[in-house]
Amino acid sequence: MTPAALADLVRTSAARVFDDRGLDHGILPEQVTVERPRNPEHGDYATNLALQVAKKAGLAPREFAQALADVISASPGVESAEIAGPGFLNLRLAADAQGEIVRQVLGAGDGYGRGDTLTGRAINLEFVSANPTGPIHLGGTRWAAVGDALGRLLEAQGAAVTREYYFNDAGAQIDRFVRSLIAAAQGEPAPEDGYAGTYVDDIAAQVLRAEPTALSLPEAERDETFRRVGVGLMFAEIKKSLHEFGTDFDVYFHEDSLHGSGAVSEVVAELKSNESLYFSDEAWWLRSTEHGDDKDRVVIKSDGAPAYIAGDLAYLRDKINRGFDLCIYMLGADHHGYVARLKAAAAAMGHSPDVVEVLIGQMVNLVSGGKPVRMSKRAGTVVTLEDLVEAVGVDAARYELSRYSVDSTLDVDLDLLRKHTNENPVFYVQYAHARLSSIQRNAAELGLVLRPDADVSLLTHPREGDLIRTIGEFPSVLTKAAELREPHRVARYLESLASAYHKFYDVARVLPQGDEEATPLTYARLALCEAARQVLANGLSLLGVSAPERM
Repeated sequence: MTPAALADLVRTSAARVFDDRGLDHGILPEQVTVERPRNPEHGDYATNLALQVAKKAGLAPREFAQALADVISASPGVESAEIAGPGFLNLRLAADAQGEIVRQVLGAGDGYGRGDTLTGRAINLEFVSANPTGPIHLGGTRWAAVGDALGRLLEAQGAAVTREYYFNDAGAQIDRFVRSLIAAAQGEPAPEDGYAGTYVDDIAAQVLRAEPTALSLPEAERDETFRRVGVGLMFAEIKKSLHEFGTDFDVYFHEDSLHGSGAVSEVVAELKSNESLYFSDEAWWLRSTEHGDDKDRVVIKSDGAPAYIAGDLAYLRDKINRGFDLCIYMLGADHHGYVARLKAAAAAMGHSPDVVEVLIGQMVNLVSGGKPVRMSKRAGTVVTLEDLVEAVGVDAARYELSRYSVDSTLDVDLDLLRKHTNENPVFYVQYAHARLSSIQRNAAELGLVLRPDADVSLLTHPREGDLIRTIGEFPSVLTKAAELREPHRVARYLESLASAYHKFYDVARVLPQGDEEATPLTYARLALCEAARQVLANGLSLLGVSAPERM
């Protein structure tokens, strides 16, 4: 019996108590909370449902808790239900009911933990979207790890997810990048407002190899050549770096296409026609304050040129026209203003603001030897994705960047991530998987075959129970992580699962030794170990991290 199944049992039991007393079911919550108590002596699970609803129903909490306990304790698979304090209910499961979780995992395999809470949703997930003016920096690297993990989580709940990279190939930053390439090609210092670093020299040299006469072309043609070839080369490097990091996209959307196709003009005309734009001070303004923004935004400037938000409006309209009912934007710490702005844009176009969701990520710092790491070998002024991967590897980088809430600034300790010890969180989790894989190999060498019908009711040791209950939490962890857009919940769960397994392994011998014969308990523990291994593999896969069989 999983925690979710137990929660359903508690709710149906509460409904039965209400029926017996002629009370209205409407006050019962749709989702009943069932949690593991901090003190295992209090039981396997606990619920505070009686404290939540008893007074609303005109009952004393302990009176309702007792009635609920009577119904639940008579249910198959429940060993006991006991009242604690003012109305808490502590629950203990029968060993066979608890062990059923092991069978569920073995039966579901790599599908265990997946749900259907987002089935039918079409989600556009835009992340990284770094300007093609240099390598991916650490902030973009964080989004590459977290965004990819979030996409996997949303898909695990049944959503159809399109991963999208907004390729900013228009605007002043691209102009500065082009001027920087030309300066490098001419052997001159970078412009004051330009980009520096060996990567600029490398790309400038590649442009000249591809277009040997580029510098001798008329100025306009020269600039366009460096723009076309140089930006293409830079973006190809970005895509290669992301691919090697395990992050790929379904769509690379070019900002310039919004202007070239007339999409910007179309959305402006649409917003003028529904009076969401007004004319003032020689410019056209979006009535964004009517939809919760702190100020109205200029869409068409006084010189007739579109402001940056014009592209945002056209881009959002394009996403909605492609059939997405949720557009998630993952943006950097300096983009807080976009939350209200994009929601206002959706409302101005006649859509619910909830079609837009903006996640803001904070900065990432590297630390080594207790000191900040500031300089990149290649970029000169920032640390890049390649720098981090070179220092600790893809798995450690992805795991570390995914195991913290993006709301917080992250200090990545390079010395810790290089350690092959339990202090290193990714090593700790991967080692647990490798250890479990080793058990199955050793069992095979002894001629022991995994038995899905093993008698799991024999798993009565407290450490076995703790491991089983931890395994059983996996589906609800995934549901909550997807709902809150928080992949770090999966990483922290995996660490608790690894801990539960290591504690089990320390006290419970799995395989026979010497001349000992395998017993029914041997096969039950083998099944439990395989269930733990499967869940670790499933969780690591959702984070885009490998599950090694040997370490």
